[in-house]
Amino acid sequence: MAYSQKLRITEIFHSLQGESRTAGLPTVFIRLTGCPLRCQYCDTAYAFRGGNLISITEIIESVKAYECLHVTVTGGEPLAQPLCIDLLKVLCDSNFIVSLETSGAFDLKDVDKRVIKVMDLKTPSSGEMKRNLFQNLKYLEKSDQVKFVIGDEADYLWSREQTIKRNLSQFCQVLFSPIANKLEPAILANWIIRDRLPVRFQIQLHKVLWGDEPGK
Repeated sequence: MAYSQKLRITEIFHSLQGESRTAGLPTVFIRLTGCPLRCQYCDTAYAFRGGNLISITEIIESVKAYECLHVTVTGGEPLAQPLCIDLLKVLCDSNFIVSLETSGAFDLKDVDKRVIKVMDLKTPSSGEMKRNLFQNLKYLEKSDQVKFVIGDEADYLWSREQTIKRNLSQFCQVLFSPIANKLEPAILANWIIRDRLPVRFQIQLHKVLWGDEPGK
């Protein structure tokens, strides 16, 4: 079946998943162009503009060429392009294991239930806390993940409060991630251990391996 609708794509590449519960697994990344947020720690500002218009059919063909089971749709903010919802469905129908990396600033209710959602809750130092849509939490399931990107103790305390107050670990997985070159990973790890939080500590594996090189 041909899907002629086009999305604006910054890059499609094959690498190792650097974050989430599938960290380390070979994954094809589809990076959609554009994002209405301007988080202070953003490391993909190159995806804010530009890109190329590519049809869903062409995207699927590009992904299949890598012969890889796992596919991550990311950005930017992928849901800022309405056709992302269609792309996710077609990827699932094509028997890929599909994950979506989203800021949490867009409604998740229409995302295909087969998609693994990795949703940020924006911390104070992001400068974008006002964009958090807490109603999205009701669309999350056990296989989905909420990610807190943490830059300092204030971020940590806020993230800890949200995790406990909203019982996040009861219905999804919770990820705490230090901002690279801002918060020493061991400090965050020690805070988590001290407070006995039911969360998963993670670092950005791809940055350990390749630094800030785009397409990695």
